[in-house]
Amino acid sequence: MSEVDYEVEYNNRARVPENPALMAGWARDSAAYREQHPPRGLTYGPGSRNVIDLFEGDRDGPLVVFIHGGYWQALDGSSSSHCARGLNGHGISVAVPSYDLCPNVTVGDIIGEMRAACRELARLGRSLVVSGHSAGGHLAACMLATDWPAYDASLPKDLVRAAYAISGLFELEPLVGTSINKALGFDRAAARAASPLSWTPPAGATLDAVVGGAESAEYHRQSRTIVDVWGKAGVATRFGVVPDANHFTAIAPLADPGSAMVARLKQLTQT
Repeated sequence: MSEVDYEVEYNNRARVPENPALMAGWARDSAAYREQHPPRGLTYGPGSRNVIDLFEGDRDGPLVVFIHGGYWQALDGSSSSHCARGLNGHGISVAVPSYDLCPNVTVGDIIGEMRAACRELARLGRSLVVSGHSAGGHLAACMLATDWPAYDASLPKDLVRAAYAISGLFELEPLVGTSINKALGFDRAAARAASPLSWTPPAGATLDAVVGGAESAEYHRQSRTIVDVWGKAGVATRFGVVPDANHFTAIAPLADPGSAMVARLKQLTQT
């Protein structure tokens, strides 16, 4: 069997040459949605990026968090505002946090920032379903696997009741030898420490890992592996495919109130 070319497998911008137009579409759609449905702004820390856009629905119950991607080194929450549209259409509130980026901080720091964001959202008195795309899928799994009372004794163990990771990364060591790691600065030990696949699985919780049908074999392997490993450890796991989607179009169903993806997230808020 030939050795895997991790640069080819993980360099999504090279794999999808039309990515600039797709991301410009995110920005355009997000700006339009923010004008139509202005978010409530929250802060979870002292930094300029320690902010959360809360797109409020009209229902009580769990809040869905959406964490943006960008390989921990690009974008912010404002590029994903449109991802709240589908769930807002069902009256479900969606929180979209931003975070500091590598190389200014480490991936471990970003995990800590997302924990702080979840702690701030806990002040609203509602449990969380955490979703995310790409690096955000990684962070969603990290939030699910966090021991919340150990992090903050005032938080409930089941603060995060489920995670829905879209095109997520759960084993980070394959990135070490790629161009993506220039900003991340991982050695193998640090990459392993930041990989939720190497953490204690959150038995009793729920994880969906979905991936675009047109994504690389490694992205499919990553999601199938965490579904298998965590599933055997007592997590209610589910693997799914977004038909024909590439890495950048896999999140498109979030903006559609009638999509299967939105229906599943709504179901996760009700279980």
